[in-house]
Amino acid sequence: MCNFFAHQPQRNYESQTRSLRIGGHCTSIRLEMAFWDTLEEIAAKESMSVGKFLTTLYNEVLDHHGEVNNFASLLRCSCLIYRSRSVTQVQEFKATVAPILDAAE
Repeated sequence: MCNFFAHQPQRNYESQTRSLRIGGHCTSIRLEMAFWDTLEEIAAKESMSVGKFLTTLYNEVLDHHGEVNNFASLLRCSCLIYRSRSVTQVQEFKATVAPILDAAE
């Protein structure tokens, strides 16, 4: 089991710091590349840049909770939720696909 995790590309867990402006304030966020890749995928599906997506998410959390504690952790958890839903949808799709019947049957 550990081989599955140990043999992943090192790039996945290399971290990168990116700077952005949220609410008129400059800030930086440090995440592992696997999370940046996922955020880029989410943003693309929403037809947004990563910066715009992060700002939108930050503002929505601020509106809902009144404050945003540990934004980097929120982003990691958001990526996990996104990935888990993607897996669930694929499994649901596989379950609904009808078996292929042979014409001779």
